[in-house]
Amino acid sequence: MTPVQVGPNFIPNRYRGVSVTTVPVDVALDEEPLRAHLMGRDAYRRTRFVVARHCAEPGPVALLRVSRASDVELFSPVVAVDLLAGPDECAYVVEPEADTGIPSVLAAVAAGRAPGVRAVVVQGRYAHVNFVIDPQPLRIAVREVVPPEPAKLLDQVRRIIAVTENLPPIELVGELTELAALAGEQPSEHYLLPCRGSGGEVPGATVSYLDEHPQRADWTLLGCARSQQIHRWFYGEDPPTVDFCPKRAVRERAPGALTLTKCCLQEEHVESGDGWVSVPWGSSLEHIREALALLVAQEDPPWAPV
Repeated sequence: MTPVQVGPNFIPNRYRGVSVTTVPVDVALDEEPLRAHLMGRDAYRRTRFVVARHCAEPGPVALLRVSRASDVELFSPVVAVDLLAGPDECAYVVEPEADTGIPSVLAAVAAGRAPGVRAVVVQGRYAHVNFVIDPQPLRIAVREVVPPEPAKLLDQVRRIIAVTENLPPIELVGELTELAALAGEQPSEHYLLPCRGSGGEVPGATVSYLDEHPQRADWTLLGCARSQQIHRWFYGEDPPTVDFCPKRAVRERAPGALTLTKCCLQEEHVESGDGWVSVPWGSSLEHIREALALLVAQEDPPWAPV
């Protein structure tokens, strides 16, 4: 039988609705034999999906969607069975540290452990089991300047998606620009960087830091609009400048990706446009959550767990 067509990113919103059952070896992992085996059997009222296999060890599996006679009774008979993925297009993966309630984690495990497989069942942390069908993560390019290391914005986004259940699967693409590489756009013997805390250096050149208000020298500023404003306040003039604002050319998007970046002129607010969102330079995790929600809202059609 042809499996029911679902996806992309078909993921149950609660893994407690996924049941794993071992069926007799003489029951083929195909729709009709599994339907005959399951129909009329009592199922717990939370059960919506069944992972069927012949033994407790990882091996061939089939993925089914079931309906019960009642959503109220604690147990009620199975009244409908649909095959979502047969053993020829389904893999069972054990990844003990994976939180199977997080869509991005499921998609990352699928890509790493079962690339190209249409349906991937993951047994993860706490031995909880969940699955993803047709994983197609939303690609988000994170654009910023380094140092400091790790790149703060990229690190913040990774931390958020690693614990968020209501975001679609997301794949991050780091677009990181090195300060030292930017310096090559305007060679100088002396550079002025915004702050010492970033740890920035330019090999072969003298480096001063604007936040230390050094004595005026013949330098080139590696900075952005806010650094230029501060320099003008301190010294009454504008120096030669290499603008490192990662929000520059924000509409030049990576192929197939949305863009998340930051700007020092945004102090407490998030800005967005077609295909991009920008957060403050000193963004909080709440800023990152807001930005991701704005990017995800641009998905068409919108994603939702099932």
